[in-house]
Amino acid sequence: MGSEWTVLGASEVVKYVMSEQGEILTKPYLDLCKLIFPIIDNLGPTLSAVKCDIGSNLSRLEALYSSDPLKYSLLQSIVQAEIQAKTAKKPSSCSNGLLWLTRAMDFFIELLRNLTEHPEWSTTHASTISYNKTLKRWHGWLTSSSFMVALKVVPERKKIIQNFGSPNANTEIEKFCAQIVPLVESIHKLLANFGLDNLKSI
Repeated sequence: MGSEWTVLGASEVVKYVMSEQGEILTKPYLDLCKLIFPIIDNLGPTLSAVKCDIGSNLSRLEALYSSDPLKYSLLQSIVQAEIQAKTAKKPSSCSNGLLWLTRAMDFFIELLRNLTEHPEWSTTHASTISYNKTLKRWHGWLTSSSFMVALKVVPERKKIIQNFGSPNANTEIEKFCAQIVPLVESIHKLLANFGLDNLKSI
C-alpha cells in the first residue's frame, strides 16, 4: 500500500492493515491515517493545527518504525517496547502519539457518520456533536476552547465529503466507516490493555 491510495478507495485499504494473525501492522495503519488529511483540508484553515498535530504524531511513529522496521512492524511492539522502557506515558512517546492519532480517527469517523445520517444538521452542528462525543473529554479547557472556536466556521457539507465522490459519497462513507471502526476499536483495546487509553491533554 502506498501513496496511490485516496479517501475514495479507503474502504479497500483496511484489508492491508491486519496481519493474518489479526495484529495491526504499523506502516499500513499509518498510511491509512494519512487518508484523513484531505478531509481535514476541507474543514478549512481553522483546523490546520489539528492537521499539524496529526502529522507530528504520524512522523514520530514513522521515524521509530523506520529505525527498525522488523522490530516495530506491529503497533503492539511499539507500545510494548515503551512500556518496558517506562516511557509510554510521556507526552513525546510514540504510544502517546498513537493514542491521539486514534482519537483523531474517532472524531473524523463520527463526523462523517453525522454528515451522512443527519442531512438536516449544519456542518457546525455535526462537527460540534462529533467533538463532544469523542475528543472533548480528553481535552483541557484551553484546547477544548480553541477547538470549539474552529468548529464554528467549518465549510458546507459538500466541501467536506467531496473526496468520497459524487453521487455515491454517502455509500462510500458508510463503507469506509464500517471497515475502519473495528480496526480503531482494536487499537483502543490494545492501549487500554497497557493502561494508556485514558491519558488527557492540558
